[in-house]
Amino acid sequence: MNAEFYDYVRKMHLYVEHQSKKIAKLEKAVLDMQQQIAALKERPPVQVGNIEYKFDQLKVETLEGTLNIGLNPADLSGIDDFSVDQKAVNVPNPAKEMFKRTIEIETALNQFLETDLEKIYQDAKAKLGIHVDDSYFTFIKEDIKKQLSGRVSTHLKESQSNQNDREFSSEINDQVIDLLKQEIQNGVYLFLKNLPDNVKEGNS
Repeated sequence: MNAEFYDYVRKMHLYVEHQSKKIAKLEKAVLDMQQQIAALKERPPVQVGNIEYKFDQLKVETLEGTLNIGLNPADLSGIDDFSVDQKAVNVPNPAKEMFKRTIEIETALNQFLETDLEKIYQDAKAKLGIHVDDSYFTFIKEDIKKQLSGRVSTHLKESQSNQNDREFSSEINDQVIDLLKQEIQNGVYLFLKNLPDNVKEGNS
C-alpha cells in the first residue's frame, strides 16, 4: 500500500509541476497582451484632414443598370410585419467576458481557501477519525490552487452551453462558486479517506 501511495504522490507532483508550467506560460501570454494593449493606447490617434469632393469635375457619359441598397420600394408591399424578436437573437459571449468572470470566481475561491479550507480539513479528519500530519494540509491547499483555473474554466463553459440564449446570467458566478466549493469539500474528504492506514495513524 505504501508503494501505491508514494507512486500516487509522485504522479501528483509531476501533474502539479506540469500545471505550474502551463499556468506560468498563460500568465506570460496575458502579460504580453497587457503590454501590447498598453502600447496601443499610447499611440497617438490617427487624424484625417479635410476631404473635399469636387463633383463639378466629374463627367458621366452613360448611367444604366439598377442599384439596390436594402429593400426595393416595390418589395415593401409584400411585407406585412418587419420586426426582430430579440429573444431569438443569439449573441455569443465574448472572450473578454469569460476572462473577467474567471478572474472574479478565482478571486472568490482563493479567499474561500484562505478562510475555510483549514476548517474543512479538520472537520474531514474528525469525521474520519484519523490523525494526519498537517503537512498534508499544505499539499492539499497548493494542489487545489493549481487546479482551480482549469476547473473554473470547465464549469463556466458548461454553464454557457446550458444557457438557451448563450448569455451568462448574473447567477452564473454564484453557481460556479458553489459547485467548486462542494468539489473542494468532497475532494479533501476523499483524499484523506484514501490515505494508507499507517499514514492515517500519524506515521510517515
